[in-house]
Amino acid sequence: MGNIVAFDLGASSGRALLGRLTDGKIEITELHRFSNDPVQVGDRLHWDILRLYHEIKQGLLIVKNQGIEVNSIGIDSWAVDFGFIGKNGELVGNPYHYRDRHTEDMMETLFAQIPASVIFGRTGIQFLQFNTIFQLFALKQANSPWLQADNRFLMIPDLLRYFLTGEMHNEFSNATTTQLFNPVQGSWDSELLRLLDFPASWFGNVLQPGSQAGMLQASVCEELGIPSIPVYAVAEHDTGSAVAAVPATDRSFAYLSCGTWSLMGTEVHKPIINEMAQKLNFTNEGGVEGTYRLLKNIMGLWILQESRRVWEKAGKSYAFPELVQLAGAAQPFKAFIDPDDALFLAPGDMPSRITQYCHQTGQQAPETIGEIVRCILESLALKYRYVFEMTERLSGQRFNGLHMVGGGIQNTLLCQWSANAIGKPVWAGPSEGSAIGNMAVQWIAQGVFQDIWEARQVIRDSFSIITYEPEAQDLWAEAYDQFLKLTGMTE
Repeated sequence: MGNIVAFDLGASSGRALLGRLTDGKIEITELHRFSNDPVQVGDRLHWDILRLYHEIKQGLLIVKNQGIEVNSIGIDSWAVDFGFIGKNGELVGNPYHYRDRHTEDMMETLFAQIPASVIFGRTGIQFLQFNTIFQLFALKQANSPWLQADNRFLMIPDLLRYFLTGEMHNEFSNATTTQLFNPVQGSWDSELLRLLDFPASWFGNVLQPGSQAGMLQASVCEELGIPSIPVYAVAEHDTGSAVAAVPATDRSFAYLSCGTWSLMGTEVHKPIINEMAQKLNFTNEGGVEGTYRLLKNIMGLWILQESRRVWEKAGKSYAFPELVQLAGAAQPFKAFIDPDDALFLAPGDMPSRITQYCHQTGQQAPETIGEIVRCILESLALKYRYVFEMTERLSGQRFNGLHMVGGGIQNTLLCQWSANAIGKPVWAGPSEGSAIGNMAVQWIAQGVFQDIWEARQVIRDSFSIITYEPEAQDLWAEAYDQFLKLTGMTE
């Protein structure tokens, strides 16, 4: 079968992967990997969007230099962040990073104007202070010059597609994360835009995953010396692509996309927007083939990644496998944190913040590196149980186990502890879930696969899936009760 390329951009790195089908199985090859480093300018934290575009072009050059003919390309990335294109067709400014502090206090300020219940009732999206709606509101409060009525709003993959094709489109799975899209109406919410005084002219047509979004424009082809290639809108929120790659056999399944963020939920055919969903702070994000991802965001391995940076600056350099080994040897259940506490959102000294959290909750703080890593991983696994049970309650389903995909599954300790915590099997794989889901949607668009369920069958046949059976359930059940008590959570 013909070759396709998936550009998969994460919060810390990006990659270009080649996909091909051989004897009914998917083969993927990493062509190019690059860092994605935020840039601090004064008080503002930005994404280096032009560097990302440069790296995408480098990936295309590698394809050319290896003599590979490509049928199509697709791009997926994190959600909520965006930029504006001016009426002259140029980028207005470098997009802000979702961890920038300009959205602090914006939720409360906005809720004073529009009740949270109104916003959730019209969008079904979980409230997080960095959601697009609060970023745009913060820019408006600051009288940002970006917000001209004749500018066009594009999210990160939309921007990169525009640079490649010259065409401006918004994509469905990412558009739903803005908290400005009405999933019942299937369009941008005109009433919410009116209440916020956001011009409707900012927002363009919304493409479904699998739609062709243009061709490489002549200037790109001339610069790189390559032929024009179709560019598809895939499930451009990387979690949407990761869920597309879940190798489930049961139509009712729970998933955890595990990386810098952990996103847990299930796939539904209609959004669940009710009082319970708002109370539990769940979200309804667009998926493939008209589905929705009922899920909740969990802070994920970000806390461990930031801790590792702190230790490196102090001259203590550890690979992630070494940190996992230290955690495995440390005392179990010494202390617990709520990974989603606001204390852990911004970049910084996470070990010190863990100590602060433990002191605030009357716990003895972990001291050694192994104890700190164990505290993070155990707390994540226990938070997974909390969200897993909420997902069952909200969806009215009962799941036989949990599918884990994404780079975080390389942490075998976290996978095993997740099984221990939920008391059910964890099926881990594939690790490159977002890129594989990106590819699957491209192949469906080209008629290679009939639908997402045929694609999932091929994914299941193509990649090894590791099963983790639950162990020490009594100890983990006891730890869960203590976790709920110390973190102040209620079921």
